[in-house]
Amino acid sequence: MASEPNTQSRVMFQAADKTEEPAHRKLGKLTVKYNRKDLQRRLDIEEWIDGQLHLLFDCEEEEIPELEIDIDELLELTDEGQRTRLQELLQECGKPKEDFINGLLYRIKGLRKMSGPLKK
Repeated sequence: MASEPNTQSRVMFQAADKTEEPAHRKLGKLTVKYNRKDLQRRLDIEEWIDGQLHLLFDCEEEEIPELEIDIDELLELTDEGQRTRLQELLQECGKPKEDFINGLLYRIKGLRKMSGPLKK
C-alpha cells in the first residue's frame, strides 16, 4: 500500500511531456542572458548616474527636472550619437556636464542591451 501513493505521485508530477522541455531551455537562456554580474554592473551605473545628477543639478531628488537616461537607448547609438543624446538630455543643467558625459560613456562600454533580442 505504501508503494501505491509513490506510483501515483510519479504519474502526476513527473510526466514526460515534450512541452515542458522548451520551457526549461528558455529558463536556461534567461539565466545566461541576465546574469548577476551584468545586472549588478547596470545597477551600479544607475546609482552612479543618480548621484551625479544630484551634483549636477545641486538639488534634492524631488527638485531634479524630469530626466530619464535610458542605458539601452544609449547602447543602440554610435559613440557620437550617445554624446549628442546626453547633451540634449542635460541641456537644462547650468553646470559643466562633460565630466559626467565622459564618465557615463566610459562606464557603459561593454554593457549589453537588456531588451535587445526581444525587440525583433
